[in-house]
Amino acid sequence: MTASGIEPDSKDWTWVLDEPCPECGFVAGALDRAELGTLLRDDAIGWAAVLRQPEATERPGPATWSPLEYACHVRDVHRIFGDRLALMLEQDEPTFANWDQDATALEERYDLQDPIEVGPELVAAAEAIATRYDALVDAPEETWQRRGLRSNGSEFTVDSIARYHLHDVLHHSHDVRGVAARATAAAYDGDAEAFSVAVAELNDEVRADLDWLAAEVGAGGAVLEIGSGGGRDAVALEERGVRVRRTDISPGFVARLRAQGYAADVVDPLVDDLGGLYDGVWACACLLHVARTDLPVVLRRLAEVTRPGGVLAASVKEGDGEEWSTHGQVRAPRRFVYWRAGPLRDVVEAAGWELVELGSRVGYNGQGWLTIRAVRDDL
Repeated sequence: MTASGIEPDSKDWTWVLDEPCPECGFVAGALDRAELGTLLRDDAIGWAAVLRQPEATERPGPATWSPLEYACHVRDVHRIFGDRLALMLEQDEPTFANWDQDATALEERYDLQDPIEVGPELVAAAEAIATRYDALVDAPEETWQRRGLRSNGSEFTVDSIARYHLHDVLHHSHDVRGVAARATAAAYDGDAEAFSVAVAELNDEVRADLDWLAAEVGAGGAVLEIGSGGGRDAVALEERGVRVRRTDISPGFVARLRAQGYAADVVDPLVDDLGGLYDGVWACACLLHVARTDLPVVLRRLAEVTRPGGVLAASVKEGDGEEWSTHGQVRAPRRFVYWRAGPLRDVVEAAGWELVELGSRVGYNGQGWLTIRAVRDDL
């Protein structure tokens, strides 16, 4: 343990080029090189959002970096890998200069740097290396196979160092995913009114899911709503004879609901007490903000507070990967996690739910959605 309280990371992470990372889920072999620039830019948007949070400078524990310290490291990773990429393209089999990331963190006092300055620096560093990767998209394969060496003998090609680089920064985004979730909640806080007004009308697909849930729960049944937002769906459920507990991770939405006279609670379904038992759970277009590695935990926790035979109705965006979005009625970035039917089915069923239906539909803006109707198994 160093004077900073952080145990230096002495592991050789090159194994992630051959195996999926069990912590963040990164699969090096699945990367489309043409997406490198886009993925790095998107990740940088997320870091900028994280650094605007009040807890950005706080360590979650004495032996773990704060989000600020991780961000400083990611910024410098972009710079270091930019230098190494340039060497590989300009020289034959260069040996990279040593870089001690833990010594740098101490010498540069990552813990005392200003988040307001680090955010733009990280975005600029990501843009610089993303532009370099973009320029290589149509390069011949021999360019991607140019080699470089670390002093410990580890060998990289341009292709493998790009994959290694991407894993490094995405893995650290995984490390701060809790703060990223709060950044998404804060984005909704800032535009709770505009968002609520924009989505006030029910579409036919959501109406059909509400009908199904209400019929399964029965008159007077108790439903836990995750992600109540502007309150549209809870009102519709109550009109169908169901009792609803309104919850949202966004204090802005909860304050708005309370101002309208409704009981509502700020609840993070990943960590907070959910109460129960409930006859059903309604989670429309909200679990799409849950980190991929955390969704199994959330679904399991929802199953645990639902009676055997109780039901779940939920929806997530269909697609691949993750994205920080600045579209729609919410101006600040929000983190979206996309799912395909097969992996989503596995996660739902492993969490204690029996799928009744896993549907697919297209939203008003062309976005694909996956809709879940499930019954709680005996746990």
